[in-house]
Amino acid sequence: MSASPSVRPFHREDRDQLTVLVNAHAAAVVPGVTVSVNTVLSSLERCPEEYVTDPWVAERATLVAEHERQIVAAAHLLRYRNDPDVGEDYRDTGHIAWFVHFPRPDGAAAEDPADLLLTACLAQLTRWHVRARLTDGQLPAPGVYGVPEQWPHVRASLERAGFVHTGHVETLLIASVAELPAPAAAPLPGLTFHRTLGELGTRLTARLDGEPVAHIELDTNLERPERHARSGGIADIADLELPDDPHPELLGRLLGEARQWLTLCGCDRLLSYATDDETEEIAGLARHGFRHLTRTARGWEHRPA
Repeated sequence: MSASPSVRPFHREDRDQLTVLVNAHAAAVVPGVTVSVNTVLSSLERCPEEYVTDPWVAERATLVAEHERQIVAAAHLLRYRNDPDVGEDYRDTGHIAWFVHFPRPDGAAAEDPADLLLTACLAQLTRWHVRARLTDGQLPAPGVYGVPEQWPHVRASLERAGFVHTGHVETLLIASVAELPAPAAAPLPGLTFHRTLGELGTRLTARLDGEPVAHIELDTNLERPERHARSGGIADIADLELPDDPHPELLGRLLGEARQWLTLCGCDRLLSYATDDETEEIAGLARHGFRHLTRTARGWEHRPA
């Protein structure tokens, strides 16, 4: 007779199994992305990338569901302070920062571990007396957030528990750096490129007759040192600005400059993100080596019937 699954707080000895669970979900979304045990453990204590919102967190909790000695589901919870310095949207809210679980085998007789875990998560958020219970699926891996279309099992579990998608949908695109446009052999008259530090990463600015007309910012620090689990690297377009009526070659030439720089950085894949209404940006990137990676649903709120 199969033992029933149980839900309990995360223990340090769970770290390897938890990392396997996290990496299985990340790898289904972004090819080749894995994170280390150290990255997973560090993310349970703080999130240094979220330098604005992370200091607002008052409490953290990590719960796991175990079945026959295997960690089959896990969730990380945050309670945000109810103080004036906390952003209004976050103030006095509870978040399931991420929730993942292995798909349930057909015909499984035991209780659903994911459902049990979400029940325990909601109970913890109730004990915290938060005004709203939210989730958004931010795993400690580049490009993995929200509820991607590759996780129908996660979406189904959230909806059974009473979560409703109240936010927007984002499209993720990916390009092999080697498939980006090659740097142009002949320059356009008056067009030059300049590399500086931007607000979000390395900025490559296109200037026409000395005046800036477009730029792209590349974040090549998505994979912190403890995350490196494979050769090569991944970067993202942190910002892309083009004029309203750009020269037809401008985006390709900008991406050609990006390819040259990313190759020197040892990056072999480039991510980009766009909301569904940014159709021109999506189409432009698709013409220059980018392909659809996933669509992910951001912003979920618990609204029980």
